[in-house]
Amino acid sequence: MHYVVGDIHNENKMLHQLLKQISFGAEDHIYILGDLFDRGGEDADPVGVYFTVLELGEHCTALRGNHDQWLAAYIRNYYSLSQREQEHCVPYSYNSFDLMRQRLTPADMRQLETYISSLPLHSGLTLGEKEYLFAHAMTSAPGRWRKADYYLMGDWYFDLFATAGIPEYISFCGHNNTAEFFGFPGAYCDETGASIWHNEANNVYMMDCGCGFAHGRLACMCLETGERFYVDSE
Repeated sequence: MHYVVGDIHNENKMLHQLLKQISFGAEDHIYILGDLFDRGGEDADPVGVYFTVLELGEHCTALRGNHDQWLAAYIRNYYSLSQREQEHCVPYSYNSFDLMRQRLTPADMRQLETYISSLPLHSGLTLGEKEYLFAHAMTSAPGRWRKADYYLMGDWYFDLFATAGIPEYISFCGHNNTAEFFGFPGAYCDETGASIWHNEANNVYMMDCGCGFAHGRLACMCLETGERFYVDSE
């Protein structure tokens, strides 16, 4: 089976609960739509998320999100400074960097930056007669590549994208919390305001259900069956 997972935001415990819930096995593949890092509740565990994704190996395609990009840029800049300059460096805006430095060596941190920077901005999958596209904020038609911020943050075109999608493709994205999709022409798959959202054409699915925030959820969908799975924050 092929599964698509929304933003994780340091919630390694919830990620493991999800993998258990879907009985993820050796024949399965999971697509993570970016924002692996930053935020999370009291159990925020960016190192755990990192190791879990690495352990999934070839069974996982992790996309790069804007928070991942920001973390990688900060790591790259921080370790380019002298020790004295590091002591006066402006702190990272989120919790991931400090939590990771408690457990990882400088060499490990540089390796993490390399890993994040290697994550794709966009991916696709042909499954039977259906063509799928995956990106953090917005997808684009293959061959019509955009600048990085388009995939990481979206742009002025987002309203049209969310309404019409990419013709002949089914797009899966995160980034925008589905709680904010009231008023868009479409529907929630399950609980209104707290579940996966899709447009009227059923060719755009938004998967960020607030994981990493209080009362947020980690969302997942199976491409073959359409079954949805959720793990609620404690």
